[in-house]
Amino acid sequence: MRERHGVGPQRSLGLPHDLRSQVERAGYYPALVCDVLDVAVAGEEVRSSLVYPETTFDRDEVRRHVTVLALTPTRLIVAHADDHEPDALSPEPYAAATTEAVALRQVRSVVLTHAVTRPEEHRPGATPRELTLTIGWGSLNRIDLEPAGCSDPDCEADHGYTGTAALEDITLRISADAEGADAVRDAVAFARAVSAATAPA
Repeated sequence: MRERHGVGPQRSLGLPHDLRSQVERAGYYPALVCDVLDVAVAGEEVRSSLVYPETTFDRDEVRRHVTVLALTPTRLIVAHADDHEPDALSPEPYAAATTEAVALRQVRSVVLTHAVTRPEEHRPGATPRELTLTIGWGSLNRIDLEPAGCSDPDCEADHGYTGTAALEDITLRISADAEGADAVRDAVAFARAVSAATAPA
């Protein structure tokens, strides 16, 4: 079997067949992505997973990425692979694949935004048009600040700043229009699994 990117046989790995199949369908260096996932999972059972391929446009350049989330009994595994242009590390284009293993007890928030059209017609259990999944474990924090004010329209005093802080280590936005309804359903199922795994005992 040949990869869509690069050439080489797909080895038999310790990952579940359905996860390997999802990575293969994504078509982005599947042997590399499976290798780094296999190392990070380290033999644990994968109870749920989500594979999210993405294409971005940077000036005149089209770049592809893939993000894989895998849920084990004790950890959330996050893998990301993307392409890089020649730089100080390599005189030719190359791919980099990074994994992070987060203990489930460290996950502080699971934020889900369900976007639906014609909400008045929504039926229980129907797949949303779009799902945004944000998981925070404290590695990255976002702070949004804006000038504070008061209710007096003529007040010119300096009231400092007000803002919000949010944990946002990873955010995935899956749309039925772009990725298909099945991808949104897979994302909902994974979100449900992560929410259950991180719920207080």
